[in-house]
Amino acid sequence: MRLLVSVATAAEAAAALAGGADVIDAKDPLVGALGAVSLEVLREIHALSAARRPMTAALGDAADEAAIERVAFAFAEAGAVFVKVGFGGVASADRVASLAAAAVCGAEAGSHRQAGVVAVAYADADRAASLPPACLLEIASRAGARGVLLDTADKNGPGLRALLAQDALAKWVADAHWKGLLVALAGKLTSEDLPFIQHVGADIAGVRGAACVGGRAGLVAADKVRQLRALLDTPDLETREGLP
Repeated sequence: MRLLVSVATAAEAAAALAGGADVIDAKDPLVGALGAVSLEVLREIHALSAARRPMTAALGDAADEAAIERVAFAFAEAGAVFVKVGFGGVASADRVASLAAAAVCGAEAGSHRQAGVVAVAYADADRAASLPPACLLEIASRAGARGVLLDTADKNGPGLRALLAQDALAKWVADAHWKGLLVALAGKLTSEDLPFIQHVGADIAGVRGAACVGGRAGLVAADKVRQLRALLDTPDLETREGLP
């Protein structure tokens, strides 16, 4: 399982790289669960990390097809290999499908590598006024998204583990894989959550607060990232934590 660390600046990207992050994710934690950094900051992060690790980027919650297509294009052009798109506030499956397809169109046009879209579902969908996670899988697959992320919209509320039982989460991951989608899990994950995330079969564990000194709004620290990376590299991680 790969470790994704969300960073808000090039300096944080340098710390994440020094700590051994597998994926550098550009995100502004002060602008919501999927807050987008500026294009200028994105380019700075890309200039630092591109030769060493892939860079992904959060685009926020989509509300308009033309707007999300333009932003996906711009962020792909700036070097993101995946762009993450949420659908908070959109409860219509048809509308989510239209927004997702627009994001895919922009991302694939915006890079010679054809960047991919990661469609984001919220485990606390009721708080985000969005579709339940299970509903997003078919939509993401049909729209041409390459992956899905299950996150939490309310960063002051409970984390992913508190919102979904292990069996339910494992089924969601398995269903996503069956549809050919890459699966990332996030949502206030701590070092203690990593065995759980690994056990349910996710491809990527995404963290922000666990990699920071001072929590989610603090600064990414290489030592914090290094500790998380060491946990994932422990061969008997699941057994040591008492998971079946």
